[in-house]
Amino acid sequence: MAGPPRARDPQSVLFACAMNSVRSPMAESLLLHMFPQGLYVKSAGNRKGELDPFAVAVMAELGQDISGHKPQTFEELEDWEGLNFDLIITLSPEAHHKALELTRTLAADVEYWPTQDPTTIEGSREQKLAAYREVCDQLLMRIRRRFAKTGAASG
Repeated sequence: MAGPPRARDPQSVLFACAMNSVRSPMAESLLLHMFPQGLYVKSAGNRKGELDPFAVAVMAELGQDISGHKPQTFEELEDWEGLNFDLIITLSPEAHHKALELTRTLAADVEYWPTQDPTTIEGSREQKLAAYREVCDQLLMRIRRRFAKTGAASG
C-alpha cells in the first residue's frame, strides 16, 4: 500500500539528547500531554544523567510532573522494550549521530532539532530557570508545528 512517508504521521516517537535528563524528558512530557492516547512516546540519551531539578520545576509550572522520570540510555531502552520507533527526534549533535548509527539496522526516520543545553547557563536561580523555560517554549513550539496535522490530538 503506497502512502506518505511513515514519519509524517508517526505512531511512536523517541526523543533523544545527550543524557536524558533535561531536553528529551521535557519533550517527551510535552508530546505525551498533547496526545495522551494517540502516540507512544519515550526518551533516551547517549549517556545516563541525573534528572535535572530545574527541568522538573519548569515542567511543573505547566502542570506536568516529570519528577518520576528515570534517565536511560539508548542501550537500556533497547534492552527493556526494543527500539521500535517510527520517528527519532534528536535534540543534540551527540544523540543525532547515535540515532543515525541506529538507522542502519532500524527502519526509523530521524529528525534533528538542535536545542540549546540550558545546563550550560550560569547565573542566579532565576536566570537558570529562564534558560530552561526558553528551551521548554522552543520545544513546545516545535512539537506543535511538527505534530499539528497528526490526527491523534486530544481536545
